[in-house]
Amino acid sequence: MTTLQLAFLGILFLLVFVFTIALFRVFSANPVQDRLDAVVGRATSAPGPYAGEWVERIVKLTGPFAKLSLPEEGSETSLVRIRFMTAGFRGASAPLLFFAAKTILAIFLPMVLFIGLATAESRLGTNAFLFWLLISAAIGYYLPNIVLRNLIARRQREIFESFPDALDLMTVCVEAGLGMDAALARVATEIGLKSEIMAEELQLVTLELRAGSAKDKALRNLALRTGLEDVDALVAMLIQAERFGTSIADSLRVQSEMLRTKRRQRAEEQAAKIALKLLFPLIFFIFPSLLVVLMGPAFIQIYRVLLPTMGGN
Repeated sequence: MTTLQLAFLGILFLLVFVFTIALFRVFSANPVQDRLDAVVGRATSAPGPYAGEWVERIVKLTGPFAKLSLPEEGSETSLVRIRFMTAGFRGASAPLLFFAAKTILAIFLPMVLFIGLATAESRLGTNAFLFWLLISAAIGYYLPNIVLRNLIARRQREIFESFPDALDLMTVCVEAGLGMDAALARVATEIGLKSEIMAEELQLVTLELRAGSAKDKALRNLALRTGLEDVDALVAMLIQAERFGTSIADSLRVQSEMLRTKRRQRAEEQAAKIALKLLFPLIFFIFPSLLVVLMGPAFIQIYRVLLPTMGGN
């Protein structure tokens, strides 16, 4: 083994060792804290506090890396917080962990690529070598953005699919004589059987109303957290119906029917795209295999019989 390969193995061992020690320090129990909790009388089997301690420890470990890419306080930070709320992360440590991941991946991936190319003794030129390093750094930096975008899209899709059912339940509650606040609380309890995300959003609205927040502000916060235009339209409709004294039940029924129609149209659109999406696997994977199975023996016979005959042998 060459000296460069030995150095690569040593660096890899150090990285694995440091990562293991960090995980052990983060997730291992503290015996002193356990004894203190036992003396005070606090329960040690509750998962909530330990989850919070793990998050705090991870934030402390990754805090210096997050400062390298964390934007300054202002509109950009507020926009980032809105994106995290839309994805379902409402903790104050979520932006720190996000930007720490961006920084660590942007540094770690080029290092791994550099060591791999150096140990493989590749014949890439200097420009090509720097190009692949920049590509790996860009992938590491923007990979958390892609993951966050996918989480937001998945959460918004579940809210969109369960929102008409929540409106139907709310319509039934309002027609039964309940007020808007009581109807939201009841729907937040019942809709949890179908969608926990929708139930969580409605429970947050109920908590804001119980805390003394204005109804229009709580509903606008719901639209802001979900990031869906349909929810925004519903919130505007509810605020106008309450302001002008129109029937909330009729408005909810019309809105739920429109959302249900839109959901069905989106499902039909996805079904219509199946034929086009299946075209590429058929062309590139299925048709070549069928061609080999069906025409392979004929090609072999042509090679063995016809070509020698045409050649005069």
